[in-house]
Amino acid sequence: MSMKQHILSLFFFISFIQFSNGQTDFKVQLSDAALELTKNRVIYDPSYFSIDYPNGDVPSTVGVCTDVVIRAYRKLDIDLQKEVHEDMLANFKLYPKNWGLSRTDKNIDHRRVPNLMKFFSRFGKTKPITNNAKDYIPGDIVCWSLEGGLTHIGLVVNKKSSDQQRYLIVHNIGSGQVLADCLFDYKIIGHYQYKK
Repeated sequence: MSMKQHILSLFFFISFIQFSNGQTDFKVQLSDAALELTKNRVIYDPSYFSIDYPNGDVPSTVGVCTDVVIRAYRKLDIDLQKEVHEDMLANFKLYPKNWGLSRTDKNIDHRRVPNLMKFFSRFGKTKPITNNAKDYIPGDIVCWSLEGGLTHIGLVVNKKSSDQQRYLIVHNIGSGQVLADCLFDYKIIGHYQYKK
């Protein structure tokens, strides 16, 4: 076997391993999609927007924490607006009633952290909430409780903290879609993996 054939065989073997381990590959893709979002300048804006359906999005220059997750998944052809809306239509009673609504709203339901938490717990993998940074890996979704009853959400990505002890988070808590070392800055209330 020539050197060129050997290299080609090795390439196909590695490609096969990556393909056969689709879940790991998906996590890498989701992490990359979230990191890509940090290149876009976004102003934090929690305003209500009337958006298209399916695949609707608020203006690309604005967003909140949930929009980071929604946009990252959309880059992988998963439309959380549609997925959440369809499940809420069929199972509205299972979702939080924090906003006093009596029916679904395709413009906003998927943009609310408690609704995403319910959706991910129903269709994804609920992972343990721990104080061990090693339990939070790229592709994981983390939800936090903030002061005053507010909630927050972000994606764990494949970049490490300066001390190499934790993976970083892509989120938007007021400064746009940013990369931050904030895993344990707030009280964790949800930890998920989701792949349709």
